[in-house]
Amino acid sequence: MASKGDYALLCLENPLLDIQGQGDAAMLEKYGLKPNDAILAEDKHMSIFDDLLNNRDAKLIAGGAAQNTARGAQAIHPSSQCPSPPHRLRPLTPSQYILPPSSVLYIGCVGADSTADTLRDACKTAGLRVEYLVDPAQPTGRCAAVITGHDRSLVTHLAAANEYKLSHLTSPEIWPLVRAARMYYVGGFHLTACPPAAMALAEEAAKENKVFAINLSAPFIPQFFKEQLDSVVPYCDYVIGNETEAAAYAESHGLGGKSVSEIAVAIAGMEKVNKERKRVVVITQGTEETLMAVQGEQGVKGFKVHDVPKEEICDTTGAGDAFAAGFLAGLVESKSLEESIHMGQWLASLSIKELGPQFPYPKQTYQPAALKSQ
Repeated sequence: MASKGDYALLCLENPLLDIQGQGDAAMLEKYGLKPNDAILAEDKHMSIFDDLLNNRDAKLIAGGAAQNTARGAQAIHPSSQCPSPPHRLRPLTPSQYILPPSSVLYIGCVGADSTADTLRDACKTAGLRVEYLVDPAQPTGRCAAVITGHDRSLVTHLAAANEYKLSHLTSPEIWPLVRAARMYYVGGFHLTACPPAAMALAEEAAKENKVFAINLSAPFIPQFFKEQLDSVVPYCDYVIGNETEAAAYAESHGLGGKSVSEIAVAIAGMEKVNKERKRVVVITQGTEETLMAVQGEQGVKGFKVHDVPKEEICDTTGAGDAFAAGFLAGLVESKSLEESIHMGQWLASLSIKELGPQFPYPKQTYQPAALKSQ
């Protein structure tokens, strides 16, 4: 059943302020980074945030992977054409809703600071409802995004985001919202913060026959948080990831040497708690076709991505978040798997033309197109 503005989609993960700036090989070497990777900050990385702000003309964007997805599913709005002062969050102008207003709810933990207020304002402008737990002892988390060419390297200092508590999710104020939602989406990064909250949503979904989806999010999740990931995968109706995350999953689960298609089929075929629907695994591969595997079905389906001229690509940061936004919005609206993937690819193709996880202004309206699969 399509959304009617009833907060049908609930998203849980780590709210962050993205600090994005242009880097180079020397900067990557200075902080021990790879051109296209995502890691948690160590002591040696803590100066990178000020380095970007003071030396790299950085821009501030409301971020956190699942928060990006929640904003994208609820609204396509930010105007990258509007100039903004240095170190100021870009103004957000509502322009188009994928889902009706009041369809998406986002939950996470922030600090008691002005950065959290900035995130609230950005989400309010997007039409996204947030229910943050506030930790007065920690600052709001930050993510440094170092852009080199078409690649991005992400360094995250979770801070308050790492302090999320199950007690907030199950509180009398929040749990009724959980019960009212029809689809739960957990970003894999949250498995580093509060696995019990992710498991509570997984169990609720299975009990009430609701949809539970997760994103692999980064290679280090299946590599170093394997136990946490393995605890929720049996509950997953949808698993979303990219080819490097799939390869990391394979390596940590004894599937090394298998192709991306074979990995997708293997994840789809794993034991599932809720037998009412088949698990679907969707793996994006940048400019290569998106792969979909369905539990119990042979092989995968491939979907060609939307062509974007190389000269129009600005920044791939958040492309996966944008894909997840369009894909989940399609599912909430009861679209077919094929059209939902098409919606995800379309939204990602818009996002990579902008700086960071943003979308163009004036609005562009999604138009169903001939679905290309093979």
